[in-house]
Amino acid sequence: MARSKELVPGVGRLSRSQVFAKRGLFKGQKKSTAPAAETPAEFVEKSIGGDKNGGKRLVPTAKAPRFYPAEDVRQPKKSRKSPKPPTLRSSITPGTVLILLAGRFRGKRVVFLKALASGLLLVTGPYKINGVPLRRVNQAYVIATSTKVDLGDLKIDEKFNDSYFAKPSSKTAASAEEFFEDGKPKPKQPFPESKAADQKQIDNALLASIKKTDNLSKYLKASWGLSKGQFPHELVF
Repeated sequence: MARSKELVPGVGRLSRSQVFAKRGLFKGQKKSTAPAAETPAEFVEKSIGGDKNGGKRLVPTAKAPRFYPAEDVRQPKKSRKSPKPPTLRSSITPGTVLILLAGRFRGKRVVFLKALASGLLLVTGPYKINGVPLRRVNQAYVIATSTKVDLGDLKIDEKFNDSYFAKPSSKTAASAEEFFEDGKPKPKQPFPESKAADQKQIDNALLASIKKTDNLSKYLKASWGLSKGQFPHELVF
């Protein structure tokens, strides 16, 4: 350790004479073998006498400081707000055909099934018509149309929640050997059969209702887009 720490590069905290005065002072010091003194307690229990003051009280051992600290330490403000899922738009009801505006399937038309606890929307293409599987979308990135699909007796199971779409978490760090086999990348994991069966079950119920309306399957299969000079706020969907 340097005897004189630098305040800035080239400028020490102590002068040259102070550094020479401190030289060798540590040699005459001896290490004490006495145990370290215990820190005093903040409060001491004392008995208070008198008819009206009888009993025991905790009295602080040190007096409170007379002045506030010169530099205020900012304390983070605790928020009393609890996160709540956004309210669903009145134009979005079960069976409403929505237009996706962002994501992998932007421009596709999907059927709204139900709102999840997180505020996201559960939608599907159906997959057999336009290739959009069961997925979650944000209602800020959809356009609700006036077209509706009659869901009939279709009941969405409670298992279709946010945890249904969560990816499996791997706690162990992935190594290079896990990605390659014999110098080639590992093939992708197959799609779970249970989720494929769920998709078929919902698609079959929707297809039976879609076939009852003429050209509805063609409407869902067609992609959506804007031409030059068209503005979505001026259109009626």
